Amino acid sequence: MAFFKSGITPESLNKLSARSMVAHLGIEITQVGNDTLEATMPVDHRTHQPLGLLHGGASVALAETLGSIAAMCCLDTTHQYCVGLEINANHIKSVREGKVTGRAVPLHIGKKTHVWEIRITTENNELVCISRITMAIIDKK
Repeated sequence: MAFFKSGITPESLNKLSARSMVAHLGIEITQVGNDTLEATMPVDHRTHQPLGLLHGGASVALAETLGSIAAMCCLDTTHQYCVGLEINANHIKSVREGKVTGRAVPLHIGKKTHVWEIRITTENNELVCISRITMAIIDKK
């Protein structure tokens, strides 16, 4: 089932994030499906914690970025917007370098809430983090 509005491209989504934390961390939307969204994030000085590992907060920032953008892609943004209600993350594997990829898939698309699962993997497809975000869908006044 296709949840996303038509005409959404990685380029258009990356342009929206050009002057934000998303761009600062090097997060780049790479793929838009009918109901899935993928992005990459470098594992480097911007995303390391002091021991040189991928910071858990950076993983959560990637997950929240994907869940928020994915929810927005389902909405008529002239009438609604979305905000995060809750996010959780389990950090499974450490990473020191390279790039990680996050993939958001819908678990629930309702009128007032969305729930998205985000899996973050290494370049060798090893699970680094699994996250779930609940988004509130709000009518504009």
